[in-house]
Amino acid sequence: MASSSSTYRSSSSPDGGNPNAVAVDERKRKRMLSNRESARRSRMRKQKHIDDLTAQINQLSSDNRQILTSLTVTSQLYMKIQAENSILTAQMAELSSRLESLNEIVDLIDGCGFDDRTVGINSDGFYDDMMSGVNHWGGSVYSNQPIMANDINMY
Repeated sequence: MASSSSTYRSSSSPDGGNPNAVAVDERKRKRMLSNRESARRSRMRKQKHIDDLTAQINQLSSDNRQILTSLTVTSQLYMKIQAENSILTAQMAELSSRLESLNEIVDLIDGCGFDDRTVGINSDGFYDDMMSGVNHWGGSVYSNQPIMANDINMY
């Protein structure tokens, strides 16, 4: 390196120096300019790469926030539907139990040997009914009222 700097100094001497030394100095100067330009392009590529990565980070962060928001909404909806499902399952169990009790009542009535209604019209124009005096459940035998779950002994 000392020889190249001495060559560089000798070529800049006022007496004009060796023509080979001038050509070598010109090549060194061109190489130095080329290296500077290459280093500048490399720095620009590096800066562009950093800018691209920063933009990608921002985009991925935004996507991540949207996904988290969507996940939160979906989780809340899932919990709401799960609660509704639990309610419907409990209602289904209650209705199944009521249906079973009603089927037992129907089987009990069918087992007594009565038709649905053994009726005739009496002299007053009213229905005469063989079960009019027999009512084990209270109220009208033919009332069309719903049976509530707490009305049925479900032990």
